[in-house]
Amino acid sequence: MSNLARQFQQNNNVQQKEVQTTKIQRHSKISPGEKVLYLLLAAFIIFMAVKIVTVQMAVYEVNKDVQDMEKTIQKHEKVNDDLAMQVDELSRYERVWKKAKELGLNLNENNVKVVENK
Repeated sequence: MSNLARQFQQNNNVQQKEVQTTKIQRHSKISPGEKVLYLLLAAFIIFMAVKIVTVQMAVYEVNKDVQDMEKTIQKHEKVNDDLAMQVDELSRYERVWKKAKELGLNLNENNVKVVENK
C-alpha cells in the first residue's frame, strides 16, 4: 500500500504543478493603446521618408533643367559673340572701300557723312 500512497502523492504533485502553470497569466508589457500609437508612429515615419525622397527627386529634376538651360544660354552667347565678331570684321573700313571699288564706286567728299559708333 505504501506504493499506492506514493503514486497517489506523485499524481497529486503533478496535478498541482499543472494547475499552477495554468493559473499564471502573463500581462503584456505593452497595452493595445500603446501598440496603436507605435503603429501610427511607424506609419508616420515611413510616410515622411517617402515624402522626403519625392521632394528630393523633384529638386533633382529642377536642378537638371536649370543646368540644361544654362548650357543652352552659354551656347547662344557663344554664337552671338561669334556673330558680333563677324559684323566687326565685315564692317572694317578697308573692306568696305575695297568692295566699293570692285563695284565701280568712287569717293566724292561732298557726299560723305560721318557717323559715329555708339
